Amino acid sequence: MKWPIKALALALGCSLGATQSFAINLEPLDKDFTLQILGSGGPISDDLRASSGEVIWWKGKSRIMIDAGGGNYLRFGQAGAKLEDLDLLAISHFHTDHVADLPAILKGAYFFNREDALDITGPEAGSAFPSLTGYMDAMFNKEKGAYAYLNGLYDGTDGLFPVDLTDVSYTATTPQKVYELDGLTVYALGIPHGDVPTLAYRIESDKGTIVISADQNGSNPAFLNFAKGADILVMPMAIHEEADEISAFMHAKPSVVGKIAAEINPKLLILNHWMGLGLKRKAQSLDIVAKYYKGKIFSARDLSSFPVASLKETSNEQ
Repeated sequence: MKWPIKALALALGCSLGATQSFAINLEPLDKDFTLQILGSGGPISDDLRASSGEVIWWKGKSRIMIDAGGGNYLRFGQAGAKLEDLDLLAISHFHTDHVADLPAILKGAYFFNREDALDITGPEAGSAFPSLTGYMDAMFNKEKGAYAYLNGLYDGTDGLFPVDLTDVSYTATTPQKVYELDGLTVYALGIPHGDVPTLAYRIESDKGTIVISADQNGSNPAFLNFAKGADILVMPMAIHEEADEISAFMHAKPSVVGKIAAEINPKLLILNHWMGLGLKRKAQSLDIVAKYYKGKIFSARDLSSFPVASLKETSNEQ
């Protein structure tokens, strides 16, 4: 299947094992059930990318956003995504590279005539990190919040639409349903990211399944069952194979990512969360992953889009 490339688009060649190319467009060519990477970078500016964030397009609209790291405010707009279409904003954890642009995105509520609440989910508090409700209180509390002037988000007053907040357990051993609407169902499961409370998200529909893992070290076997049956699996590639012990406590090495992907066996593996040093060792890391996982592997770039339908068509052709 060939994709037309608009004048503003860049070709995204497949990294390993794929028979087609996807495209980096400001706006996806297919919005039926599509994963779009908003930010493919990490917490260091040496990667020249936006930090972590994804949007799920469903029935032509930007329905779900996962994370809102630095640069996602810009990428969200470039993608043609609309805040008034968003039904769920799901936060994986409270490292700045996954949540720093959340206040800027929510500020956009001033400019849209919307009455229904935006669902926002995030992990419960743990270690040095707040819960979602604690984070939102620090941002938007009417008396002491950093952005107290946006307190109307809590009840839909002052020209804003309301938000509906849910703290999700990151210690539960089974998946938790956090969202269901219009043919989409989303589940969350805690994943080990050092001592940082962190969630992975699984998005199911009758058109397929997308699983997005935020940062994790790969040591929770429950994630394998959580991600089984995924058409698309997004995994972080934050470190290289020779990374130190502390880094490996926070993030999975390429060999671990490859073993996880081999066990889950998605139709497409997308490697995300690149940083400067990792990009320098990108070829080596991809080779290591490919030793274990024999399917299609793509190295994510900002605004790259992955329609689930294209994977099913390719499978039928083969």
